[in-house]
Amino acid sequence: EKVIEPFARAYVGGETPIPCVACNQHMKFADLFAAARDLGADFLATGHYVIARDDGRGGQALYRAADADRDQSYFLFATTRDQLMRLRFPLGEMPKPEVRELARKYGLINAEKADSQDICFVPAGHYSDMIERLLPGASIPGDIVHVDGRVLGRHAGIVHYTIGQRRGLGVAATEPLYVVRLDAPTARVLVGPRSALARTRLMLREVNWIGDGELADAPASGLPIAARVRSTRPPAAALLLPTGEVEFAEPESGVSPGQACVFYESLDARARVLGGGFIAAS
Repeated sequence: EKVIEPFARAYVGGETPIPCVACNQHMKFADLFAAARDLGADFLATGHYVIARDDGRGGQALYRAADADRDQSYFLFATTRDQLMRLRFPLGEMPKPEVRELARKYGLINAEKADSQDICFVPAGHYSDMIERLLPGASIPGDIVHVDGRVLGRHAGIVHYTIGQRRGLGVAATEPLYVVRLDAPTARVLVGPRSALARTRLMLREVNWIGDGELADAPASGLPIAARVRSTRPPAAALLLPTGEVEFAEPESGVSPGQACVFYESLDARARVLGGGFIAAS
């Protein structure tokens, strides 16, 4: 109810949601915190690959993990300052092989468990099938339209497409085409050349700030940061405005509403996490 249905509705609305963030917000760092309180525990330890350190001001600062390939800071941008004070991340300084070796040493049953590649409630990766079961009839057929206005074909529902997708579009073209935009009100899938994916400015919603001070105090000209628009993409140089808008120094591609834009203090692989927000428009 807190994660799965909003996930399905976001897809129907033309977004590409990230339920792992919602799971942290509404379950792990809410329900589990409640369980910890009931047990009389002072802290909650999780297996996230991220680091928390004393910020020198009586709080905790969040940093990218030592193992860059395992870093999960992108999914924790919505963690609040109060939550950070009660969280511990013992795996943040360890590479995955060391974690597995410790699991073997202590006889944990999941020591050899394969790494998860899919969202837990969609183990086969078939999002559209799950959405149809939850929201029957919500996937409406429509046109596949080139950004120049040409109608190239039909589709069975925008839930079958994501921004930046190239393969499986179901249309013939003389040039490589990518999904550029999903227009839920008109049930249109807009496609175009790779250059049409480029975005230099983002509008965010539900912005969470865990850096020093308050975001509203940032200079009107923008605070220099590194911003990450996908968990699989590296951070890029950008300016963060007090309004929560982000301006990139160079165009970013594959920017999708519903995904997160996470703020880092710098491009350094061990940089501090300053917060983030959900992409509303670009």
